[in-house]
Amino acid sequence: MNPTNVLFICSDQHARNALGCYGHPLVRTPNLDALADAGTRFTAAYSSSPICVPARAAIATGRHVHQCRAWSSAEPYDGSIEGWGHRLIEAGRRVVSIGKLHYRSGEDPNGFDTEILPMHVHAGVGWTTALLRDTQPMGSSADYARDIGWGESAYTRYDRAIGDAACRWLREEAPADSARPWVLFVSFVSPHNPMIAPPEYESWYPRERIGMPRAYRREERHRHPVPAGIERCMDHDTYVEDDDHVRAIRASYYGLCSFMDAEVGRVLEALDATGQRERTRILYTSDHGEMLGHLGYWAKSLMYEDSVGIPMIAAGPDIPEGAVVGTPVSHVDCHPTILEAAGLPLRDADAALPGESLIGIAKGRAPARTVLSEYHDGGAVTGMFMIRNGRFKYVHYPGFAPELFDCEADPDELHDLGTSTAHAGVRAECEARLRALLDPDEVNATAFADQRRRLQALGGEAAIRAQGDFGNEWAYTPPPGSIHSG
Repeated sequence: MNPTNVLFICSDQHARNALGCYGHPLVRTPNLDALADAGTRFTAAYSSSPICVPARAAIATGRHVHQCRAWSSAEPYDGSIEGWGHRLIEAGRRVVSIGKLHYRSGEDPNGFDTEILPMHVHAGVGWTTALLRDTQPMGSSADYARDIGWGESAYTRYDRAIGDAACRWLREEAPADSARPWVLFVSFVSPHNPMIAPPEYESWYPRERIGMPRAYRREERHRHPVPAGIERCMDHDTYVEDDDHVRAIRASYYGLCSFMDAEVGRVLEALDATGQRERTRILYTSDHGEMLGHLGYWAKSLMYEDSVGIPMIAAGPDIPEGAVVGTPVSHVDCHPTILEAAGLPLRDADAALPGESLIGIAKGRAPARTVLSEYHDGGAVTGMFMIRNGRFKYVHYPGFAPELFDCEADPDELHDLGTSTAHAGVRAECEARLRALLDPDEVNATAFADQRRRLQALGGEAAIRAQGDFGNEWAYTPPPGSIHSG
């Protein structure tokens, strides 16, 4: 395969179903829809962990969370495990990031020769409350329900700056050395909360057109004790007042999806205007999704489709146009995809990693595989291990009963088959597939042991609790040059 440039566009908290090309009846994402039409759309793509910091470590390294041990929001990637960026730099390529990374620090060898407007975890530490794995209500989640509506925030201003910088780089820097393919990672923070969307999108999403979440009424919800504990910790639903408030939050989120799509469109226009589109392969994904009230849950941190499901779109030379692929894929597939697109051969160490090239999968090389997601972060009294096995999704909770969903017969996940006697054989097969990848009890114990050591290094539980229930004074990681995101 001929090497090309690679434009890797990432967003934050963009649910797989919140795009027009994935079938949403209301959300307008014309630029990403056009990208999907020009390339391949993956319908069963999953986050390696439905929370920012671990997911981004998996994207960077091509490894599962338990392999890179970036377990939580207080254990960020530090560049010590090399990934696709390091390989490209070693090969003499330009590897540039613009926007959110959420690694430990720009002083670390993160796999980029240049970081423009980087957002890393706060103070190089992150959300330390995650280490407590506590299910008691945080209280600080009131901001999720409060910071909504139409206007500007530091996050929308940050995304505009990211779009500006990406367009400028494509116009001014990329053509300067056209003989050497480049890799550009453009990472927006939208549609992550605060859900304040630019006012030009308000008319797109009038509240009377916004549907209610599925199974939102308390009598409709199914509650497994582990996800329920995460909800007690995050405590979002306490601050959602009524149906009108629900619709207002959802409308604001949809507005942010359209705003982010417009910024993606600006970047793609710059690529076209500089004549580089035909020699550039493009990858779009998000770090995780957003529950948005479905099943009575908000934000992320869960293994339900709205939280763990992500969009994944690939386009460019040698990638099938207008294709839709149902093979399960995940963040770990980004590593071999980028290396193949850039023309770098896979080494033995790359072949030993869990990922498969999305380009090959798009062309029909669909391996029999088990896609994995893990969660070891705030509110989880035990580890959460999700696999997609054919039509079934299985979630293993050490010490608790599992969950099982039939993604074909029950795409809304209204019926948990985790204790169904008729599905005992399916659960046994799924657990065997999970255990072929890892020992969940051993990994769970390792995560807790690592986090105890990390907690003590930061001064212990008392010191963390003394900082407040968020672990620092910001409800969101502040963008560069800002003391607060709102």
